[in-house]
Amino acid sequence: MHFEEFRLAASTADLADEPAARDHADLVEFRMDLAADPLDALAAYDGRLPLLVTNRVAWEGGETPDTPDRLDALETAVENPSVAAVDLELAALEAGDAQRVRDHAEDHDVRVVVSTHDFEATPAPDELRESLRAACDYGDVGKLAVTAATRGDVLDLLDATWDLTEAGETVATMAMGEAGRHSRAVAPLYGSRIGYAPVDPADATAPGQYDLATLAGLVDQLAGDSASAEV
Repeated sequence: MHFEEFRLAASTADLADEPAARDHADLVEFRMDLAADPLDALAAYDGRLPLLVTNRVAWEGGETPDTPDRLDALETAVENPSVAAVDLELAALEAGDAQRVRDHAEDHDVRVVVSTHDFEATPAPDELRESLRAACDYGDVGKLAVTAATRGDVLDLLDATWDLTEAGETVATMAMGEAGRHSRAVAPLYGSRIGYAPVDPADATAPGQYDLATLAGLVDQLAGDSASAEV
């Protein structure tokens, strides 16, 4: 799977949710860190949608301890033919720990999403761009999720998204929290290539997420409005 255009990921820790995601999602983000037996679930997966596997470490908002076992599991996961992409934390790549997973993913033609999250605030504009550029340098998609306190924070994020996209980079951006919720719908207009939403809103994995059907409808409507405005 390539990310030249926007892709909507249904986030879940239960691959049995895949059939319910088919009408709206392009892929499933499988949260291995939230699943009881993730490798067994992957081995048994026979769904139609490709998978983006995430084994989020605790210091980046997940529930997996920062041990070699976490990366071992991701290395095994990318060997699964249903896995189209893997998420690796920027900090883990900068430290060198996750480099082996990135290399293994590339050997298996699996795309690498390099992510960083700020659960406290939205960094200054220069920092936003630096984080996105660094993430893009390490992988196929640079992902940045920040926490917005104001609409101005969202504007800063969208500006960085547009700038990096215009420079030829592939990015995925979103602002968490109520002030940033609308960013999930409008960021694709500025170049964001991946959106995330749970099939069931009760299963949201980040603050301010829309449910899958709602986000799919908003993105489609805004994309249609934008195309009409350009005619």
